[in-house]
Amino acid sequence: MEVKTILFVEDSPTMRRIIANSLKRLGYTDIIEAENGVDALDKIEGKTIDLLVTDWNMPEMNGADLVKNIRAMPEYETLPIVMITTRGMKDDVIKAMKLGVNGYVIKPFTPEVLRTKLEAILK
Repeated sequence: MEVKTILFVEDSPTMRRIIANSLKRLGYTDIIEAENGVDALDKIEGKTIDLLVTDWNMPEMNGADLVKNIRAMPEYETLPIVMITTRGMKDDVIKAMKLGVNGYVIKPFTPEVLRTKLEAILK
């Protein structure tokens, strides 16, 4: 699958910079950044995204609620979604998968871990 536009959602400015730099190093240049789920939904209105990378714990609308909203949109029923979070408990991973997340990365992570996860879900 070819990915042109990535939406990534992270409330921490430091983590946003780290993730943006990681994505750019992997060759992705069309990146839409958002601070939380509400901001993300606003920023994608009228646009098409090919991949969603989201944090779980965020103010206003967390990653789980964002995934529910995205999955409810017919055009994004099959959108690849990766959740990047500090929540590493097995129950959290299972909940995320049930919501429709395709990949799960636990912070802290390396760009190599992100690349491997993206390659696996985009095949």
